[in-house]
Amino acid sequence: MADDNVPADVSVLTPAQARALFRRGVRTPTAGWCAGWTQANLVAVPHDLAYDLLLFAQRNPQACPVLDVADPGEVGTPLFDGDLRTDLPAYRVYRDGELVEEVADARSVWRSDLVTFLLGCSFTFEDALLAAGVPVRHVELGRNVPMYRTSLACRPAGALHGPLVVSMRPVPASLVPTAVRVTSRYPAVHGAPVHVGDPAAIGIRDLDAPDYGDAVPVERGEVPVFWACGVTPQAAVRASRPPFAIGHAPGHMAITDARDSTYLVP
Repeated sequence: MADDNVPADVSVLTPAQARALFRRGVRTPTAGWCAGWTQANLVAVPHDLAYDLLLFAQRNPQACPVLDVADPGEVGTPLFDGDLRTDLPAYRVYRDGELVEEVADARSVWRSDLVTFLLGCSFTFEDALLAAGVPVRHVELGRNVPMYRTSLACRPAGALHGPLVVSMRPVPASLVPTAVRVTSRYPAVHGAPVHVGDPAAIGIRDLDAPDYGDAVPVERGEVPVFWACGVTPQAAVRASRPPFAIGHAPGHMAITDARDSTYLVP
């Protein structure tokens, strides 16, 4: 949905302004929005699955870094001063592991027993990459970040198991050490890359066919660099087939009231 109130430069928006736009129906990937403010992945599961998800996150911290967890039925948290059911651009609804619909407003499918997890997102360190001279191709092109299911299995927990999902950014070969150094200082939002180079080594057959998001070109002299991705719990939902779950549409994040600098370590 287009909205005349969306500025040409969405990086200047505050989290509250962005959430108000999403509540009105603006539906867009959020890379480049609200510069300096932390974005987060969302996954909500029934209370009886919440411990398994918390354990899954604890056992797979690079893919599932927990920033906040709501109490059952809560639709806001201190980290997110909005409505978790309406204030993201888009949501995915899963039943028995199948993606059954994608909606801009999740109130009609929300349940009072849901426990919502907010997980770190690699968008948080993209401003730092840009400041260090590392290009961020999907932001340059106005696209969603490309994400891929890999052949790497996460450590299972209770009823949950599934593959690691990664996001990819092409990086000039000479700047790969810089990208590793910069992102390693953000361990709460995926941290350093999990793989650099040959996609086939982690089970990715075609960079032009991401499982989530949009393809971006890898130019001559660039290397594909892969970071663990917070869509991993949704891949676990697909693999494990619990009766019900809700996640954000990949790349359509929860924009929180925390600053990116909160998650920067010396």
